[in-house]
Amino acid sequence: MKKTLLICFCVVGFCLQAQTFSEKDFKQTVSQLNTAKTESDYENAFQKFSKFTSTKTTDRWEAYYYAATATYMEAELQLQKNPSIDVSNLSGLAKKYADGGYSDSKQNNAETDILLGLIAFQKTQGTGVKDVQNNLDIVSQMIARAEAVSPDNPRLAILKAKLEERSGNKENAEKLFKKALTGLGIKSNASAPTWGRQLIPSMN
Repeated sequence: MKKTLLICFCVVGFCLQAQTFSEKDFKQTVSQLNTAKTESDYENAFQKFSKFTSTKTTDRWEAYYYAATATYMEAELQLQKNPSIDVSNLSGLAKKYADGGYSDSKQNNAETDILLGLIAFQKTQGTGVKDVQNNLDIVSQMIARAEAVSPDNPRLAILKAKLEERSGNKENAEKLFKKALTGLGIKSNASAPTWGRQLIPSMN
């Protein structure tokens, strides 16, 4: 009996240790994503986060969210280098993972709404774009949903700035980008995402 209990304690201890390591590794990968600069950086982050979607036991939506973010950012980097490039495959993959995170979350998640808005906006750029108006409508819907629960979110300001920029309102866009930059400098809580500086023109 004592032997059986000892084995059980060892197994439980091992599982807890493995989970702790997994959470630590996840946070480290998030940190790497926040400072990523190359397509390879984003691709490596995506590979890790996509694995976390099946191994992360708590708040699994975050794994989907960051996998989508890594793919979205890789496409953005490609567009910065070549505005006419077709990034539809990457945008589609980003949306697939963002949707996965959204369905996995039991609450209205403003971060996922904003990311879906950014992905929809990305789908209006580059070559081979389709359903431009439909994607712009999705952007507006995601902005409205996010504003209802997280009006001061810096990534929301970035999404709104991109929309203003597209409409030719450069002054409004600049104000929103500045608001976003200020917001990204404020740490609201330990688990809040901090990525987004790479999307601000003055930071590129």
